[in-house]
Amino acid sequence: MDMQEIAVLRKKALEIRKLTIDAIGYLGVGHIGGAMSIVELLTLLYYRVMRIDPANPKEPERDRLVLSKGHAGPALYAVLADRGYFPVQWLHTLNQGGTALPSHCDMNRTPGIDFTTGSLGTGSSAAAGIALGNRMRGIDAWTYLIIGDGESQEGQVWESAMFASHYKLDRLIAFTDYNKQQIDGYTDDIMSVEDLNTKWIGFGWHVQRVNGHDFAALDRAVRRAQDERCRPSMIIMDTVKSFGFIPGEGIAANHNMFFDYETAKQAIRDLEKREGGII
Repeated sequence: MDMQEIAVLRKKALEIRKLTIDAIGYLGVGHIGGAMSIVELLTLLYYRVMRIDPANPKEPERDRLVLSKGHAGPALYAVLADRGYFPVQWLHTLNQGGTALPSHCDMNRTPGIDFTTGSLGTGSSAAAGIALGNRMRGIDAWTYLIIGDGESQEGQVWESAMFASHYKLDRLIAFTDYNKQQIDGYTDDIMSVEDLNTKWIGFGWHVQRVNGHDFAALDRAVRRAQDERCRPSMIIMDTVKSFGFIPGEGIAANHNMFFDYETAKQAIRDLEKREGGII
């Protein structure tokens, strides 16, 4: 990936951050922290890596994403809207009555959502099942999975890790959003998940650890994972919770935040200044 490609992705990530902040601010409350920490990853996947067709979101041979940490849906909704799965205007219906964009991802309500998530841990099992199902049907597609570090305290994550390793699901690539925080505070204070590298290696996965806000590092990690044979891959991303929503960065209570629309608009202006006005 050259510098021009990185610049294009950074510009797109800024657009996605702005859409996400705007949608949550319009509502007045939402899961800003965990949404903002995966924007670079979602941007890389949906604008460079994944084989998808917004005009045919149920294409059987498409690549699939399971956002197991389903509360981060607002960032994924912003990406899907920008890619044309549904009108951008829908973002202002986030988590309102009758919306197609609920607080947690729902495949039955939102075009482009590949699996319903929110009950932490279940997405990891679903992704393993999708990858195995694709193999059984002879579909040469990739399955991508995003889990959280707090979510990694769930036993189901490790059951699915064992399953995926046993069945050698080498077209399954998972990411841990390791932003060091969860709903009740800092992960290390509640239940440490370290050493994540050693844990996933012990379960038989190919493991890499990268800066989750660095497009070049993420892209290299995905390419290496795609070259891996006979085992699934885990890419552990060191990230900052609420990254890009400056009022939430560096504070403990940034999982689900209340903020009004004026605060959102000011946060967007401040973010544009920090990013050098590239939009």
